[in-house]
Amino acid sequence: MQLGFVSAILPEQSLEEVFRIAASIGYDCVEVMCWPRGKAERRYAGVTHIDVTEFTPARAADIRALSEKYGVAISGLGYYPNPLVADAEEGQVYIDHIRAVIDAAATLGLDRVNTFIGRDPKKSVEDNWPRFLEVWKPLVEHAESRGVKIGIENCPMLFTNDEWPGGKNLATTPAIWTKMFADLDSDHIGLNYDPSHLIWQHMDYLAPMRDFSDRLFHVHAKDVRVDQHKLNQHGIMAPPNLWHEPKLPGMGGVDWGQFFSILTSAGYDGPVCVEVEDRAYEGSLDKRIAALRQSHNYLKQFMGV
Repeated sequence: MQLGFVSAILPEQSLEEVFRIAASIGYDCVEVMCWPRGKAERRYAGVTHIDVTEFTPARAADIRALSEKYGVAISGLGYYPNPLVADAEEGQVYIDHIRAVIDAAATLGLDRVNTFIGRDPKKSVEDNWPRFLEVWKPLVEHAESRGVKIGIENCPMLFTNDEWPGGKNLATTPAIWTKMFADLDSDHIGLNYDPSHLIWQHMDYLAPMRDFSDRLFHVHAKDVRVDQHKLNQHGIMAPPNLWHEPKLPGMGGVDWGQFFSILTSAGYDGPVCVEVEDRAYEGSLDKRIAALRQSHNYLKQFMGV
């Protein structure tokens, strides 16, 4: 396995500086964010460390040279919009950019892209399904044609009132993954697996690594703390941001020893990328780098890196 981090936590840094920071701490790889340039509508979005618009082989060669210079690989390209948003015209913008990210990955010689399936939060899973198939069958076929696998993160995107009641990402549970993979019928669609999202849904976060071992394309290392006092005050039906918070690995509910035990037994040997979303470390660049260093030092005991 390779230990990396998600570049979204360093939005103001150049790609070269991201590689330099990764190398200075001892990371093997980075998941590089590829949002279109412009204002972000949520935290950790809108980060552009590789601009995939009008991407050229010459630009790809420059990026590969930077990667080799610092000895830090790219674990995959990341872009996490909602392509199933109710406004189809808006959704098409996201769909087109996902295709561009896939193309850029192929040009770079990479075989992984990570994203969300998306969802209209006002509709049921069943009512979202026709649109899901309409959008994702062509995207997966395109990825297959370029030799790129798509890892879907299992975050419900259900945190605040405007994402209520369904959230903005369909791919949230094993039951949905099973139907999704069966209906798309492709080995180029799988999971960018994050255990923290199952914990706050009060689900088993270990079993899916066994049950979907052939669909683990990429892994996020993020922890989460459920505040039982706040949960007792607001209840499980309240928006989750009222009673839970993302934390650095080792500071929440994930048993990382068990996690890596099962992950290795499942045969996974790919990237595991720290996703820093812990507000306690957001106050400055120095604090965010400290979060990356602390996460690296904690996780390396389980990975032999």
